[in-house]
Amino acid sequence: MHTFAYLGPAGTFTEEALKKISCDSDVRNPYINVTAALDAVRAGAADYALVPIENSVEGVVARTLDELATGIPLTIAGEVTLAVTFDLMTKPGVTTINRIGTHPHAESQCRTYLSKNYPHAEIVPTNSTAAAAELVAKGELDAAIASSAAADNFGLEITATNIGDNQAAVTRFIAAQKPGFIPEPTGHDRTSLVVYIDIDHAGALLEVLTVFAKYDVNLTFIQSRPTGRELGHYHFVIDVEGHIKDEAVANSMEDLRGICDDIRFLGSYPREVRP
Repeated sequence: MHTFAYLGPAGTFTEEALKKISCDSDVRNPYINVTAALDAVRAGAADYALVPIENSVEGVVARTLDELATGIPLTIAGEVTLAVTFDLMTKPGVTTINRIGTHPHAESQCRTYLSKNYPHAEIVPTNSTAAAAELVAKGELDAAIASSAAADNFGLEITATNIGDNQAAVTRFIAAQKPGFIPEPTGHDRTSLVVYIDIDHAGALLEVLTVFAKYDVNLTFIQSRPTGRELGHYHFVIDVEGHIKDEAVANSMEDLRGICDDIRFLGSYPREVRP
């Protein structure tokens, strides 16, 4: 039995993704936001935290990347993907909709529907789609964009289904843990790391990419994020194919340590084939 923290409340897409990788005997505790879920692992209140990291339409979840890159160190134990569809929901009988709540990523994926059907409605950002549904149930919002599970959980009525602009949207979630355990290689793995380069070092990023090319290591993800020190200071979150125990990945990491200011290893773990 394991204890999982996840982005809550109940009824989020994160909870739906968690059900794909956890057992009925596992404890699943919702947290108000990504930071709180990850902090539960750091504090020892949970074994793992499941949080979203990127969406195929909207892109990265910046808060997750920043927590992994600059927060108290955690590593990734695994990943799971989930096809996401969005519904509009209200309390039963509600016909006037002036305030619609949802997570910013969901809102950006439903802009065509919203501009066509509710061009004058106020869009209220919430910590999660299910949090918006909860506010609707409390009477604080007129409607929410969330999952059908959230509607069921909070006793809401779905007034429009599958309202997303892209019918093939997929979100990737990662399970974070305390450092110290690395899953064994499976032959279908991903290694994640954060690379810190010298701002005054011309061609530094090219040098990083050249290292991976030298050892024929394929990059599957690269994202720059500000360090927070000053304008122009960035670190890079990178995913590559392979495991840290694979010779090519291990050699790449060794070479990178010689040219980078610092490297934070975020884990090697099995990749999930996307739906």
